[in-house]
Amino acid sequence: MSDAVKGPPARRRYTSPARTEQAAATRRAVLRAARELFGERGFAATTVAAVAEAAGVAVDTVYAAVGRKPQLLREVLETALSGTDEVVPAAERDYVRRVRAAGTGREKIGIYAAAVAEIGVRMAPVHRALAEAARTDAGCAALRAEINARRAANMRLFAADLRATGELRADLTDDEVADVVWSMNSAEYRALLVDDRGWPADRYAAWLADAWVRLLLA
Repeated sequence: MSDAVKGPPARRRYTSPARTEQAAATRRAVLRAARELFGERGFAATTVAAVAEAAGVAVDTVYAAVGRKPQLLREVLETALSGTDEVVPAAERDYVRRVRAAGTGREKIGIYAAAVAEIGVRMAPVHRALAEAARTDAGCAALRAEINARRAANMRLFAADLRATGELRADLTDDEVADVVWSMNSAEYRALLVDDRGWPADRYAAWLADAWVRLLLA
């Protein structure tokens, strides 16, 4: 029998559901405040202190719940894309699943165009803040480039999905299809029609769907 002295028993980690929900609620409040302030004031004029005040928390709580200002902008952007309080990978978003389940190219395009218009409502102020921040902040410039590259990669998956229906024009490559969709689902293109020309979201969605069907399908 060993006569070694045993140390104190290891402490069990205890996670309180109430504490977990409180942390999630705090994070939601911080992101909601950041989203509103970035949209109203832009990136440069929005301080972490202002976000904390609007969320009803301390500055240190903002840092603990989300991070510093560039990370705040990233999280606001990612949650605006997902339409939830959490970051959701593209493949797991509801509209992507519906696009992939649709049987025809026209159906896939219609679902995606509607999603682009819906997401644009949430994303427009965030995109403006990111575009402004990218001019002076290297981290935000890198984030903008990352988002654009990721969107381009996703459009190549969309093009391949359309190609699988057998309905794409034979004279277009998947890269050309992806580039056309990528350019027309951009925040800049939406701003021209919706912000500058006053198109409502449903008209914008119908336009995208009709244009892509005419441009891309045989």
